[in-house]
Amino acid sequence: MSSVGWGRPAHEPGAGWAVVDVETSGFRPGQARIISLAALALDADGRVEHSVVSLLNPGVDPGPTHVHGLTAAMLEDQPQFSDIVGDVIEVLNGRTLVAHNVAFDYAFLTAEAELVDAELPVDTVMCTVELARRLDLGLDNLRLETLAAHWGIAQTRAHDAFDDALVLSRVLDPALQRARTRDVWLPVRPVARRRWPNGRVTHDELRPLKMLASRMPCPYLNPGRYVRGRPLVQGMRVALSAECTRTHEELVERILHAGLAYSDGVDPDTSLVVCNEPRPDQGKGYLARELGVPVVSDAQFMDSVGSVAGGTDIEEFTDVTAPAEQFALF
Repeated sequence: MSSVGWGRPAHEPGAGWAVVDVETSGFRPGQARIISLAALALDADGRVEHSVVSLLNPGVDPGPTHVHGLTAAMLEDQPQFSDIVGDVIEVLNGRTLVAHNVAFDYAFLTAEAELVDAELPVDTVMCTVELARRLDLGLDNLRLETLAAHWGIAQTRAHDAFDDALVLSRVLDPALQRARTRDVWLPVRPVARRRWPNGRVTHDELRPLKMLASRMPCPYLNPGRYVRGRPLVQGMRVALSAECTRTHEELVERILHAGLAYSDGVDPDTSLVVCNEPRPDQGKGYLARELGVPVVSDAQFMDSVGSVAGGTDIEEFTDVTAPAEQFALF
């Protein structure tokens, strides 16, 4: 796993953005292929510094022509991914890859790179769908065309890689401004690469953050249950109910960043449950009430997670106290 953290405050400067859109012959990376690609490297003001835009000959049937408008005849004389991979690497190098549903574009880019034995310099990605969810825009949906219309950005050719990437680059600026104004964390995620003994590099698939977080060991001992009016303590186990206003991804990022442990379930060892429903009659909030586990709203949790008390490192812990004395951290 990359040493880069999960999520980032919007006011913190980053290393730059590379906005990417791909059109594909299908939906399964490694089997379907990229048939059109646009990657735009942006400067600090959102202007395009470098770009690579190209149709590609996939060597397979181009798939749903009625969606992307590209036929086999249009693609047969176009370059292959191996011909432009160097340009793609230049655009991505040192920047966070940004896409609307980034797991899709990232998966196809890395699959194409592995087919030509190339390593893409991608360490972090950001999904603008998840970013838009955090901005409380009051829209019916978060499709790219809806976001573009919301901010008055013209979209001329939907499902055209270059036009979609250009529109997304223009959506990104007001989205980032709103994130800074509302103190929203950006959903910047680390990615991982593995090098096999033969030297071949493969990129890990982007899996749901909650699934990854539930398997990540916490480096701190669980100090027990949260006590109202006192700070959260590193190592506390936090579960999330369905009844939250904030997205679960944003809450999980803050849990991990603070040194808390994300729990996918509720049991007697859970420290607290985040739930906005005061008297839930089902789910994790209800189970917390039954077990006597403290419940806080997501607003209360976000107010507290910025000042978490230090915990006891598992590697340095030596148990020399009676069990009742181990709650002295509070």
